[in-house]
Amino acid sequence: MKLPADSVIPVEKLTHYLLVPLARADKSRFLQMAGYTADNPGCLLEDLRSQILPQDAEPADSTRFGNFFEIRGALRGPNGVVLPVKTIWMREHLSKTTRFITLLPDKAKRP
Repeated sequence: MKLPADSVIPVEKLTHYLLVPLARADKSRFLQMAGYTADNPGCLLEDLRSQILPQDAEPADSTRFGNFFEIRGALRGPNGVVLPVKTIWMREHLSKTTRFITLLPDKAKRP
């Protein structure tokens, strides 16, 4: 199934979580390999929307807040490096809004 093209991708999720070094669950180094940094969060935002969101989503889980979906794919960064990623999205029950939750290295697709 396809998730809505207008799914919400909060910029703060990129600028305050994915693209900044963290002591735990750091993803910034992984993303930096493809050229994504805190200096260019718009690149990651646009690439998630154009390269990942159009792919098929698989149901993953359900909670009282909403249904979760996974999209696995290849994310080609600004420097041309391709990263295998797994992204998590949630369709909220109350608002019916679909929103980006997080991105992880897709270890199942790593060489």
